[in-house]
Amino acid sequence: MDTRLIIGWNLRHLRVKKGLSQERLALEAGIDRAYVGRIERGSENVTITTLEAVANVLGVRVSALFREIDPNEGTPDKLRAGRKPKPPN
Repeated sequence: MDTRLIIGWNLRHLRVKKGLSQERLALEAGIDRAYVGRIERGSENVTITTLEAVANVLGVRVSALFREIDPNEGTPDKLRAGRKPKPPN
């Protein structure tokens, strides 16, 4: 499998697992939200510096973004659409 696709799959998996939107991840990593989407789709040759920034936000080592994908895992989950409900006062 293409390394860019592996990085993208792992990024999306870890981001959703942590409950972060692409926008929130991008904001905290100091990159553009559209760039996060392109990384997740495997259409970007992402730099080590960007991988390090993203990994820091996700609280993982950079190596976690290179984890081999089990073919039985399917596609990563999606976040629930919309805003999170506000807690009662």
